[in-house]
Amino acid sequence: MVTIGMNYDVIEGKDEIFTNAVAGVIASMESMDGHSNTRLFRDVVKPRSYLIVSDWDSKDAFDGFMASEAFQKVKNWGKEQILAGRPSHTIYQR
Repeated sequence: MVTIGMNYDVIEGKDEIFTNAVAGVIASMESMDGHSNTRLFRDVVKPRSYLIVSDWDSKDAFDGFMASEAFQKVKNWGKEQILAGRPSHTIYQR
C-alpha cells in the first residue's frame, strides 16, 4: 500500500473550478486498477491550498494513473489556468 499526498495552490477565484475538476478526476480514479481511495482537503489557514490524499496498492499503480491520458489533460489544463504554482507530491509507503 502506498499513500500519495498531492499539494496544490490555486489562483484566487478559481477554487470552484479546481474542486469540480478534482471531483471528476476522483470519479475516474475509482475504476482504476490499484486505486483504493482518494480524498480532497482544503487548508483552513491558507484557503487556496489543497491536499489530495490518494491510496494505491502500489507505486506502480499510481504511476500508471500519472501517465494516463485523463490525468495529462487535467494536468496541462490546471497548469495553465488554475494553479498558482507547481504542485508537490509526497509518497508515503506502508
